[in-house]
Amino acid sequence: MSQHTPDLPPELLPLAQMPLLKRLAARLFGHGLTRLRAQHRASWLHGQADGFRSGHTAGFDYGYKEGRAEGLEEGRQVLLIRDSRSTEHPAPQVDDLLFDDWRLPLTAELKKRIKADVARLLPAHAQPSAAQWKMIFSDTPSTSVVAGAGAGKSTTLVLRIVLLSHYLGFELDSMTVVTFTRESRKDFIQKLIEVFALWGRTVSLKDARDLVRTFHSRILPMVRSLPGFERLQAFETLSHRAGADDDAQGNPFELRINDVQRRQLNACYYNLYQRDARFRELIQPLSRHALQLKELERDHPDVQKRVAVTELAAQRDEELCDAVEDLWFRAGAWPIKGIEPKRQTFEINGSTFHCHGYAPSLDAWVMLGFDPREDARLSRPGAKLSIRAEWAVKRTLFQAFCRKPLIWLESYEVSKRVVASMAGDASAGPGFDYKVKGELGSAPLLDCFVAAAGFIENLGLDVPDAVGRMSFAQDDPDRYFFEALSRYWRAFEDHLLDQSPPIMTYNRMFALFSEHSPENFKLLGDALLRPLSHLMIDEFQDVSPQIVSWLRASLREVRSRGPVLHVGRGAQRSSLLCVGDDWQSIYGWRGSSPSYFMAFNKQFPSPATTRVMLTDNYRSHQHIIDAAEHIVRAAAAIPGKKAKASGMPRSLSPVNVLDRDDEGLALRLDEHYRKGDSILMLYRKSSDKLLIEKYIHPIVNVDSSLPYDARRLRQMTYHSAKGLQADAVFLLGDCQHLSSSPYKNQVYRMAGLGQDGDAEPYDTAQKDEILRLAYVGITRAVQHCYWYVDGQDGQAANGPKASDRVAADKPFFADHRRKG
Repeated sequence: MSQHTPDLPPELLPLAQMPLLKRLAARLFGHGLTRLRAQHRASWLHGQADGFRSGHTAGFDYGYKEGRAEGLEEGRQVLLIRDSRSTEHPAPQVDDLLFDDWRLPLTAELKKRIKADVARLLPAHAQPSAAQWKMIFSDTPSTSVVAGAGAGKSTTLVLRIVLLSHYLGFELDSMTVVTFTRESRKDFIQKLIEVFALWGRTVSLKDARDLVRTFHSRILPMVRSLPGFERLQAFETLSHRAGADDDAQGNPFELRINDVQRRQLNACYYNLYQRDARFRELIQPLSRHALQLKELERDHPDVQKRVAVTELAAQRDEELCDAVEDLWFRAGAWPIKGIEPKRQTFEINGSTFHCHGYAPSLDAWVMLGFDPREDARLSRPGAKLSIRAEWAVKRTLFQAFCRKPLIWLESYEVSKRVVASMAGDASAGPGFDYKVKGELGSAPLLDCFVAAAGFIENLGLDVPDAVGRMSFAQDDPDRYFFEALSRYWRAFEDHLLDQSPPIMTYNRMFALFSEHSPENFKLLGDALLRPLSHLMIDEFQDVSPQIVSWLRASLREVRSRGPVLHVGRGAQRSSLLCVGDDWQSIYGWRGSSPSYFMAFNKQFPSPATTRVMLTDNYRSHQHIIDAAEHIVRAAAAIPGKKAKASGMPRSLSPVNVLDRDDEGLALRLDEHYRKGDSILMLYRKSSDKLLIEKYIHPIVNVDSSLPYDARRLRQMTYHSAKGLQADAVFLLGDCQHLSSSPYKNQVYRMAGLGQDGDAEPYDTAQKDEILRLAYVGITRAVQHCYWYVDGQDGQAANGPKASDRVAADKPFFADHRRKG
C-alpha cells in the first residue's frame, strides 16, 4: 500500500523557544492573521506533517494490537478442535483367552479332496451329513458340538482326527481324545484303528490307547513326574491285582470300595481315633444316632395295627427275650464284649417291656433283633405267632413310644462290627452305618465320608473349607458328621501319602493342577503338556467343576509356553473340541453339571468358536425321539434342539407306558426275544432286578449259554445304559426325585451352581435330571419301548417324577395305566 508524504514546511520554532521580543511580535502578527481570517501556509504545512506522523503511529499501534489479538484467538481455536485426545491414562487390558487367534489351514481345495476320499473309502450309510462336515471342518480354536442321542458322533470324531493327522500333519501325540468310560474307550480305539486303515495308515494299539484316554489317565502321569511321586498310586484303582490298569476306572464318578481300599480307610480311622480327642467326641453321637432305633410316627399304619396288642405283647415279652437270647447265644453272638447283659424295664402305654443289655461307652440300652438268616418259622412253645412276628410287634411299639436311647442290633453281623469297633480293632473301622440327610440309604460311616468328600471335591471345593461354611441345626447329627469328615479327610490324605509307594485320590491330583495352583504347572515338562494341545472331549455334559478347572489351567499353560512347545512339529498352537448333549447329563448326584457345556463360550473364552448342532438321529424312529424329547423339554436346556429320524425307514410304534406288572413284562420280553430282537432291560434299583429275576430266569439262562457276541439280552441300570441301544427296551421303574439334600444344596451354592436366589439349587438340578434320565432310557430303543411304572404311595407320591410328563393325547405315547 502507497503512503502519502506531505510537503515539508520551512523550519519553524515553537513560541517557547523564541526570544521575548520575537515571541511578542509573533503573537501580535498571529493575532492579526486571525482577525483577518488569513492562513499562514508554513504553519499549516507544519501542523499537517506533525498530525500525519502522530496519527500514523497511533493507527499502527492500534491495528497491531487488534489484529494480533484476533489472530491468536483464531489460532487457539484451531488447536483445540484438532487435539481431542483423552487426558486419561488407562492400563492395558488383560488377555484372558485360553487360545491364540488362529485358524486351521483348510483351503477349499483341501476340503474338496477330503470329501472325495471319504466318499470313496466309506460306505454310503457312513457318509457325513452337512452338520457333521461342519464339525469335521471346524477351523476355530474352540468348537462346541451339540450331539443328541444316536447322532453318529463317534465316526465324525474319528474323521476329525483323520483330518488333523493325515491331511494337516498333526502328530497323534499332540492330541487327546477323552471318553468317560472303559467300554466307550475300547469301542473308540477299535473304530479309530479301522478307519485309519482305510486311509492306508497303521495305528498301533499302543498309539491308539495313548491317544484315547480318560481324564484320570492324563492327570496321573503329571503327578508322577513330580519328585518323590514316581510310583504314586491312585486310591480309586487300588486292588489286590498286581499292576492294575491306571485307566481301569469305569466311570469318573464310580467308586465301589474294595477290601484293599477299606484297609486304608480303617487304618486312618483307628490312628485318628486314638490321637484326636475331638474326633472321638464327634464319633460318639454319630454312633449312638446310627445304631439307635429309628422313630415311627404314632399314626403310622403299622403302629395303629399293633398298638391294640400292646398288653398281650407285654405279657409274653420276658419269654420272647429268653427265646431271642438263646438264638444269639447258640450263634456265638451273645454275650457281647463291651455290653453289660442286664435287663432294663421300659413302660410302653402302661405295659412293661424289657431290653437285653447296656452299652456304657454309648450310654444306651441294647435290644437284640431277630437275625434274618434264622428260620422265619421258629416259634416259642404254644405261641400262635413266630418269634420273628412277635419281635416285629415289639420293635414297632418301641419305635413309636420309646424315647430313651436304645440300640437295636438287627443281626449277628452288625453286632460283630460294633464289638470290633468298641474293642479298638484297627481293621474294623467305626462299626456302624450312617445315613446323611438327602441320601436314599445308609452306608458304613467311612463310605459316607468318601461319598461326601468326593461330591464336595468334584465341585472344585476343599473339604475343610466347605465344611467350615456349612450350617446345620443345633440337634442335627449331620453337624457332627461333617465336622468329623473335615478332620478325617485331611488326616486320610496325609495317611495315603505316608504309604510306600504314596497314594493319592484323583480329586487331589486334579486339585494340584487346577486354576487354584497354576504355579505347579511350571514343574511339568513339555512332553506332558503337549498331548493336551489339541483336546477332543466326548460326553462333555458330564464334566465336573473340578475337571473344568484342570482343563482351563492346562490350556492356559499350553498357550503361555507359546511356540517353544511346538518347535519342529506339524501341530501348532492349541484347540478344544467338545461333544455333548445336555439332555443326557445324568451324573449331577455325584458332582457333574451340564452348565459348563450349556455356557461353553463363557467357560472356555476363545477368539472364535464354532457351534454345531447334530440333529439327525440314526438310531430310533420319530415316535421314540418325540416321546423322549416331550419328557425332557421341561428341563433347562440349550435352545433350538429338535432331532429327526434319519436312519433306515422304520414303522412307527409309540412308547408304551404301563402299570408295574413283572409277569406281563416277562411275557412281552420273551415274545421279543423269540423274534430275534436285541433287548435292554433297565432298572432304577437293584431290588427291582431281583424281583423280576424269577420271571425272566429261563430267558437269562438261554442267553447266557450263548457266545458273548451272540447274546441279545442285557440287564443294567438306566445310568449304565448310556451309549448302548437295543431293538426293544424295557424300563422298570419311574425316574423320581425322592429326597432333599441340605448339605448338597449348600455346597452347590458355594460352587456357584444354580440360579441366583435359589435356596435349593441342587434339588432344582435334580428335578431336571430325572427328566434327562428318562430321556436316556427311552432313546436306547431302536424300535420298541415299554415303560413299567410303579404305583406311588406315601411321601414318594408327592415328589416330581418323569412319568408325569407322559401325554396320553400324543401319538408317540400309548398310556395303558389304570386311571385313578
